[in-house]
Amino acid sequence: MTQQLPVILITGGAQGIGKGIAAYFLNKGWRVVVLDLDAEAIKACRQDFGNPDNLLLIETDVSREPDVASAVAEAVKWGERLDAMVSNAGIADPETGPIELLELAQWQRRIDVNLTGAFLMAKHTVPHLRQSRGSIVNMASTRALQSEPHSEAYAASKGGLIALTHALAMSLGPDVRANSISPGWIDVSAWQAHAPSEPQPLSASDHNQHPSGRVGTPNDVAAMVAYLVSPEAGFVTGQNFVIDGGMTRKMIYEE
Repeated sequence: MTQQLPVILITGGAQGIGKGIAAYFLNKGWRVVVLDLDAEAIKACRQDFGNPDNLLLIETDVSREPDVASAVAEAVKWGERLDAMVSNAGIADPETGPIELLELAQWQRRIDVNLTGAFLMAKHTVPHLRQSRGSIVNMASTRALQSEPHSEAYAASKGGLIALTHALAMSLGPDVRANSISPGWIDVSAWQAHAPSEPQPLSASDHNQHPSGRVGTPNDVAAMVAYLVSPEAGFVTGQNFVIDGGMTRKMIYEE
């Protein structure tokens, strides 16, 4: 009997960090399901990856439960199993202006996509992940731990993701492990569907301000995802992993 290849589902996987994760797992020989709301990004993703047999692309709004239920059902039917789920979909722009001017609709949309989307994905994938003793990885942010002004909605959604993660770990163990990743500055300019034709190159100071000596790449995040969903991480659950080149440990004062 032929052994089935493992299947990973990645939300927001048609561009940015999610696309980098998809490419990483495709190169590792996994079957990859990408969910994304952006139809143009899905089209570009199909072209960039050459539409291989081990890739399924589904247009999905993770904030809508009927969309999520339908996409998960299609993914499991296609892959015949589910081994890992990465909740990466999110509204990336953190700045929403002064809190006294922040409209409820702006707040709610970020909570709906960034946090409720992860809840809905867990709700509908867990029955399948239990069967494979699989793994959940939620994509949080260093902005869950530190902030710039006027980013309340984004920070709250990402902080909620970390809390959701450790709650899931307690509820689902030992059958399913759940962890989160909090990326810092990750250069996704080469992974965007709507990137400017000539993106601004990173400067030496951009890189050098990081204790690691450089800005991060999607591959840095993908490598952590690969570890967290692997058997080698079997004793790791309920944790948040910061991937930021050391910036959240750097003491910064204006001189």
